[in-house]
Amino acid sequence: MSISEHSVEVESVPVRGVIEPLRRTRPFAETSAATLMQALAGVENVEHVKAPAESVLVENGDPWRYYWLVLQGEMRAERPESDGSWTLVGNAPAGGGFGESAFLSGVERAKFRIVATVDSELLRFEEREFWNLLACCPEARKVVLADMAQRMQSYQVEALHREKLVSLGTLAAGLMHELHNPGSAAKRAASQLRENLRRLQQLSLRTAGKPKTPAQLECMQNLLEHAVLGCHAPALSSVEESDAEEAMSEWLQESGVENAYSIGPALVGIGFDQKELACARQSFPAESFSDALNWLEALVSSVSLVCAIEESITRISELVMAVKKFAYDERSPNKQLDVHDSLQSTLTILGHKLRLKQLTVVKRFEADPSTIRTKGSALSQVWTNLIDNAADASADKGKIEIATWTEIAQGNGAQPGWLGVSITDQGAGIPADVLPRIFEPFFTTKPQGSGTGLGLEIVHRIVTQKFGGTIEVKSVPGETKFIVRLPLKEANSSEA
Repeated sequence: MSISEHSVEVESVPVRGVIEPLRRTRPFAETSAATLMQALAGVENVEHVKAPAESVLVENGDPWRYYWLVLQGEMRAERPESDGSWTLVGNAPAGGGFGESAFLSGVERAKFRIVATVDSELLRFEEREFWNLLACCPEARKVVLADMAQRMQSYQVEALHREKLVSLGTLAAGLMHELHNPGSAAKRAASQLRENLRRLQQLSLRTAGKPKTPAQLECMQNLLEHAVLGCHAPALSSVEESDAEEAMSEWLQESGVENAYSIGPALVGIGFDQKELACARQSFPAESFSDALNWLEALVSSVSLVCAIEESITRISELVMAVKKFAYDERSPNKQLDVHDSLQSTLTILGHKLRLKQLTVVKRFEADPSTIRTKGSALSQVWTNLIDNAADASADKGKIEIATWTEIAQGNGAQPGWLGVSITDQGAGIPADVLPRIFEPFFTTKPQGSGTGLGLEIVHRIVTQKFGGTIEVKSVPGETKFIVRLPLKEANSSEA
């Protein structure tokens, strides 16, 4: 039987009949029967609820109307996820209460659904009755406020954990894509290199038995030095490259070289031309010239593949270093941090997401000096949240601008000045009524399950509390700019 098929029974019972059950709950265990009667004066009946196991008392998004006390059984709170599943948030056992947080914090609608874990019985009180109970029962008031504080703390811890997991997921997804491309390129190059080595062996064995003249050896030595000198020839335009490949392939074919149109582009790609290859054509007989050029192409191709492997491994090393900088241990000693380096590492980490939306990133790094004293990776968390938000707000093929500058202190010799960083996107902008609230904890305009509402609150806390800096936002339709100013002095050593 599904949750929705269970029915909840609600019965109105006289107040006098619930006084003793009330006193058996934890909030009202120290409250006398007379005090409870006084608190509920004017209330003839309260609602007694029987909830079978797996029945829903409150749906996610429903108006919050009651304070609940569990007489028997157990209730659980569940949060909806974007994939349609539900995550357990907390439990209310027999003798406990719930619902006070909504009334005390002004929340109008439920953020979870409340489900009976087992067959349960409860009492529920409307908001006016709840306030009367708090006003007349000091001992109950202490318990209820303590319950709320504990629930809010637990919720914040859980939400912060979710925010870290979201950031980690974004980081891991981007990193996996970033590592996949050079890893795949290196694997393909290694596979092709194995085939080239086989070809080189065959061609070497084919020509090994034929003696070489001094002219032939000198020519091949010069060509060999050129082949292993570098990975790429000077860049040509598409038209120039196509013309050069066509001319080389035709020249090779006219010279009787086997696979002329296959090896021509490889020779052009590393910078050979017909004039440089003329020595081989002159010094080798016609039957050997084809083997010599095919051997040279196999060598050239192998060098190019080694270069591709080297570039791929270099790219992987750069990514690993970027992650190391991003996740630097907070317990490390204070150190000088180059903000430009920190921004570039974050862009490297988020590179896949930026390319996925074909976003152009314009960097205007003009801060001088660009270093501050800090601990760990807190700034990377700031840049990650701001750049990730800018990417989310941007349309495909949009532009994000990142600028840095230095502001000289005005009128105070003790103040060394500020290092400014701005991150600007060309998205729809932030509505004027939302703008004042964007740094509030748990405030988010993203769809449910897509954000915790803590990203910008964490950014604000790191910038202002850890670094003693400032952060502001300016937004109009088509442009949103976050401006961070960090003092050019040692950062606060406290944890962010």
